[in-house]
Amino acid sequence: MLICIPDISGFTKFMSEAENDLSSKVIPSLLNNIIYSNDIGLKVSEIEGDAVLFYKKGGLPSIKDLIDQCINFYKQFHEQLNSLDDKYSYLNDGEPLSKTLGLKIILHYGKDVDAVNIGKHIKLMGEDVIVAHKLLKNTINKDEYVLLTESLMDQYSPTDLDKRIFWSNTKLGDENYKHIGEINYAYVNLKPLRDIK
Repeated sequence: MLICIPDISGFTKFMSEAENDLSSKVIPSLLNNIIYSNDIGLKVSEIEGDAVLFYKKGGLPSIKDLIDQCINFYKQFHEQLNSLDDKYSYLNDGEPLSKTLGLKIILHYGKDVDAVNIGKHIKLMGEDVIVAHKLLKNTINKDEYVLLTESLMDQYSPTDLDKRIFWSNTKLGDENYKHIGEINYAYVNLKPLRDIK
């Protein structure tokens, strides 16, 4: 199962500093924008305050479609952020929202995932769901990036992956989590995409 978590970075700082009126307009608008920017048939499991937990059972999308989806999430997010800047600047003392908020995307592939019906909702459970959530807290010193776990990259040809990530260099990293162990990944900075039309 593919797990994809677009997560709004800077959320905690924004929520603690912004007026309630502003945060109640901006965050739902950005989360809706993320959900409606989904072009590859990802299903929503949960909306988690500052993130959307998407999943896809069965066959994986092509690496082109997956990376294009991440680019689309990012570009649509920033278009919406700029629009909200214009609309609500009077509530934010003129400080651009893009200086506070950004987007990071976690992509993980795992077999230890169950989709369980709870009421009218589907809840994802299993170790791979925990791994994806843990990776939201990592040691990457960037605010905006795509992180691809080794288990996901193993599903694709390395040359295909390199061809799709054309805007910045891919870097390697790893995290070690209690009860889970070491998770290897690659990540790429999303910020250079802002300069590409």
